[in-house]
Amino acid sequence: MKRAVVVFSGGQDSTTCLIQALTQYDEVHCITFDYGQRHVAEIEVAETLSKQLGAKSHKVLDVTMLNELAVSSLTRDNIPVPQYGETEANGLPSTFVPGRNILFLTLAAIFAYQLQAEAVITGVCETDFSGYPDCRDEFVKALNHAVSLGIARDIRFETPLMWLNKAETWALADRYQKLDLVRHHTLTCYNGIIGDGCGECAACHLRAKGLEEFQRDAVAVSAALGLKLDRAAAIS
Repeated sequence: MKRAVVVFSGGQDSTTCLIQALTQYDEVHCITFDYGQRHVAEIEVAETLSKQLGAKSHKVLDVTMLNELAVSSLTRDNIPVPQYGETEANGLPSTFVPGRNILFLTLAAIFAYQLQAEAVITGVCETDFSGYPDCRDEFVKALNHAVSLGIARDIRFETPLMWLNKAETWALADRYQKLDLVRHHTLTCYNGIIGDGCGECAACHLRAKGLEEFQRDAVAVSAALGLKLDRAAAIS
């Protein structure tokens, strides 16, 4: 039996990953992390969507100790969420949570180990990423190697969106006839607004720009997605 664990936030990217994983694995389990994030609605959305889409199980793990160490506008109410294009002096947006994906992927791998799952799936993306160093392909592969060595089991870290832009991510949801669900019921907005969001933060900007591009020429975007999926299948 093929099993996978999806790192699941209830946002556009992780929901699209879950939708795809459910067609590729016999059992799909979700894990969501409560790290003291700014909006508890993120966890509520993840719980609702995991049940609605048919995940085998959904685990919410308390990792609020991260909040004590990682200072970010997503973990501190007194730090304003930046609008699109705003960065800190070090070149990173204030929404970057240091160590978040290091912790999440490591814990998801432990969960996968216990479930005898072969893969951990995460929606990180280098093509459209918001300046986060822990969304890079190089990082994910390096951590995957270290974790597999540490637990003496080859658990794959899969990143199905890594080389897709946001328009192609919308096309992937549409490929599985779930575009409306992803658009209206996921929570990507840094200001905690479900669906199309606030329209001002970086997450909303990337999401809206991608949707507009997809809607402008769905055929061309879907064709580009198909080529990337075929290329990825050939490599694997």
